[in-house]
Amino acid sequence: MNNFGTSKESIDYKTFLKYVEELKKTGIKVRTLQSYIGNLKIYFRYLQEENYRSDNPIENINIKGTIRTVVGNLLTADELEDLYYSYQTKDNDLARKRNKIIIGLLVYQGLQSKELQHLKEEHIELYKGKITIPQTKRTNGRTLELKPWQLMEMMEYLQQIRPKIVPKGEENLFTSSYGNTNINNVIKKISEELKLINYNYQNAIQIRNSVIVNWLKIHNLRKTQYLAGHRYISSTERYKQDNLESLHEMINSFHPIK
Repeated sequence: MNNFGTSKESIDYKTFLKYVEELKKTGIKVRTLQSYIGNLKIYFRYLQEENYRSDNPIENINIKGTIRTVVGNLLTADELEDLYYSYQTKDNDLARKRNKIIIGLLVYQGLQSKELQHLKEEHIELYKGKITIPQTKRTNGRTLELKPWQLMEMMEYLQQIRPKIVPKGEENLFTSSYGNTNINNVIKKISEELKLINYNYQNAIQIRNSVIVNWLKIHNLRKTQYLAGHRYISSTERYKQDNLESLHEMINSFHPIK
């Protein structure tokens, strides 16, 4: 409570709203926050009954809405990067060189399988160091920056590798649109290999979830929404994770019972 310069006897409505906002910043689940505020209302009613207070400052505070949070075994930024750097290639293995570029787009740009399938050579702007992700039924189009090392590998792929492994006249950047070389089969093969690098690895969806959660640690919601291609801000909000340690410290320092 000292952090807010008040006490259980003197806290007012405006100060409590600030406290609620601080709790929201931790990513606390809405249902958890609703339950916590409900318990505090009961506590302040008790203070009224015992004549410690003449009013209940939070009687009219109601937390509305629910935010679904991503669940699952997320990977850290270091683990994601390790998937990329630990994936070994050989000069004569063109498929693995292609696969490493795909891993880079998963790890650094957070692309989905469907987006990878829709990529064409025209979407790569080597001289600008950018890649344009076309719009899909579920995601917005966007232009993202490529890492310097991605540019080098992409240049080699476009000039030397792609002409040898993608049929002439094929528009798809990485695979043929027919036969058994579609992007889902390629990612399935990549996943089998990535599991040998990190036993916590599950699938490409886990990579995207992890990338978005990590983006939220350094960018605001709107920026992350753009990077992820989300059509609605609510889609980005569900990636907010509970910061349980900081929440625990905040509740301990401010809980009225103390």
